[in-house]
Amino acid sequence: MFDFRLQVFHKVAKRLNFTKAADELFITQPAVSKHIQEIESYLKIKLFERNGSKIKLTQAGIILLYHTEKLFEIYRDLEFELNTVTQKFNGKLRIGASTTIAQYVLPQILARFHEKFDHLKVSLVANNTEQIEIALQNNEIDLGVIEGKSKKSYLKYTQFVKDEIVLVANSNNPFSKKQNITIDELKSIPLLFREQGSGTLEVIAHYLKPLGIKISDLNIEMQLGSTESIKNYILNSNCMAFLSIHSIFTELKENKYSVIDIKDFVIERDFYFIQQQGQTEALPEVFMKFASHYNFK
Repeated sequence: MFDFRLQVFHKVAKRLNFTKAADELFITQPAVSKHIQEIESYLKIKLFERNGSKIKLTQAGIILLYHTEKLFEIYRDLEFELNTVTQKFNGKLRIGASTTIAQYVLPQILARFHEKFDHLKVSLVANNTEQIEIALQNNEIDLGVIEGKSKKSYLKYTQFVKDEIVLVANSNNPFSKKQNITIDELKSIPLLFREQGSGTLEVIAHYLKPLGIKISDLNIEMQLGSTESIKNYILNSNCMAFLSIHSIFTELKENKYSVIDIKDFVIERDFYFIQQQGQTEALPEVFMKFASHYNFK
């Protein structure tokens, strides 16, 4: 629908390689070069600096890339809006989400979704990742939204949104004044963790494993069944905990918590939509597209 030359520019700008862009667009490399030259000629400015076989974006190229991605987002929203006009969706959508996502990510999306599709009935249940996978397998829900690293062969996983798990302390904790801590220091700090079956716990264990550290090697003060319990415990102790950045936005703004950086250690993950393999129901697809277009602020 939109100018193909912008698609070519976007692909080259993201890959910084004409050959890879040509392969992914199923056109020839000379065709890619021609499209880029036409854009540069029209704009009367260079978009790429070439140094032998390597290229990089000019300042103008960086600006065009930024606005091209904004345009593509608008076009995706436009396509979604038009599709919802031509299709009438009815029924009930049963969503199951792991606890962090159900509490801190989905409510704002569900509110906007209800404004657009107020005739649809939507229910949301929260549990840990393991239980949500079981509920989907037992047809108790139509769509799951989970965290975690392991994948089951009988489920289809679709990437939803990025997350970072950070080490959190209350703002009065002595460690809050330190720029960062080491992995060795982490071993002696009293920590709170979620229960077994938690996707967050699984991801933390996954990132510690290459360092030769098990969860059991850490100084575990207590395991609690919810993120809110952990957050309230931290406020009343010198314990720390690994929590999703999505779960503490408000408290960080209010200076109740501090994020403690760990030297050379970052935990990043994706949240996923999960469906049963071969599932083709329309309502889960509608919600997935809507949520994927949501602008988190």
